[in-house]
Amino acid sequence: MATTNPLKTITEIDPGKFLLISILIVFGTLLNAQGTWEKIAVPTDVTLNSVFFTDSLYGWIAGDSGTIMNTSDGGQTWNRQVTGTTNNIVSVFFLDRNKGWAASQNYATIPYGTIMMKTLNGGNEWTSFPYPENDIFMNCILFRDSLNGWMGGNPHALVRTTDGGITWSQAAVDTSVLAFFPVLNIHFYDEKYGYACGGRFDIAGVLWRTNDGGNLWHAIDPSEAPADEVHELHLFDSVNVMGAGGDPDFGYGVGMIRTSNGGINWTYHELNMQGYASDLDFRNEKEAWAPLGSRGKLIYSMDAGDTWTEIPTPDSTIITNMIFPDSLHGFGIGRNGAFIRYKPKITGIDDKVLNHLRSSFTLGQNSPNPFNSSTKIKFSIHGDREIRPATLQIRVFSSSGVLVKTMDTGKCIPGEYEITMDGTDLPQGIYYYFLFLSDQERLVSCAGPGKMILLR
Repeated sequence: MATTNPLKTITEIDPGKFLLISILIVFGTLLNAQGTWEKIAVPTDVTLNSVFFTDSLYGWIAGDSGTIMNTSDGGQTWNRQVTGTTNNIVSVFFLDRNKGWAASQNYATIPYGTIMMKTLNGGNEWTSFPYPENDIFMNCILFRDSLNGWMGGNPHALVRTTDGGITWSQAAVDTSVLAFFPVLNIHFYDEKYGYACGGRFDIAGVLWRTNDGGNLWHAIDPSEAPADEVHELHLFDSVNVMGAGGDPDFGYGVGMIRTSNGGINWTYHELNMQGYASDLDFRNEKEAWAPLGSRGKLIYSMDAGDTWTEIPTPDSTIITNMIFPDSLHGFGIGRNGAFIRYKPKITGIDDKVLNHLRSSFTLGQNSPNPFNSSTKIKFSIHGDREIRPATLQIRVFSSSGVLVKTMDTGKCIPGEYEITMDGTDLPQGIYYYFLFLSDQERLVSCAGPGKMILLR
């Protein structure tokens, strides 16, 4: 695009033209530009195991010695939360800014096992209760709504709840020789299709699949299983899935495993890079990141995982877990209180304008997602001082970039909002939505994209 700095004076641009430029820049960034990472100080030096952000501002980190900390400004400042435990907290998950769960492993006092934790106010108060079966140590936790959730753990656990975590039941797993290995992570694409991964070091990496909402899980065929654990998964759709792992002994190095037929068959590929990938997260449909833990390295792909490039972490920090709440924001955690933040590369926008775009407001993930008729989109307008009333719109685009829906919310002041989108007039498919803001002086901001899936 033949232009020099189209956003150098953002207040001079017509809102319609700005939205078009924003979309071009954002999509251009998603496809073509690999960003960098910066290290942010966190007031702890314990090993951090889990990070979760509900949006670009609100996030939680959890780790050793009963540590949970939260941020409301994208990781710039942190508050320590009272958890009532000194156990190692291995996983934290939030549905929104208020409802969250965490799992801690109790090896200190009998009976050994997992202590569950739950909050309804963003972690200001946590309540604890033991997992009902002793000597089961959960590694991951996932909730699809306030009642239905899953956990995976050691020596084998693939369990579900339908009452918000009060009771749990073991899911049925097929009789494969690899069916009952430890579970490290669980993901669902929709109400029917789900995948889990795990395994045991130097014995086998295992993947499980379900196509009936988790009533029955099928394990990978032993002939296709890698030699080491699969630590994390990315679901492109219900049948195309990618997993990350490798050999921590630096023998065979980082490995990726894929299926293109819904988990019936898997293909394992070694990257000729030392170490192993302890996590896998996609910033958008093409750009993927994985941390290599103790090697002090990250690897990234710009072609959906076909090829990978290795770079050092800031200050050779040991990073083990990552998350991208949207395409412009990413966060990673690891050893000794390590916390890093992604800095997207956006060509043609100076830092002041970019900071304004990031800080004006937040666009949340639509829910439910996928949906078949209507869905709700949350957003918030924020700032450190009162702002003038603003006109705000949510605009929805097809995967080919065609504007298909505009929702005008009218005048809004700082606060949290929610709007319902009616999708009955749209065909099944993937859509992207943006938040568009202008004040009385035509100051414009744009947030997004969010990705939504419409299923019939």
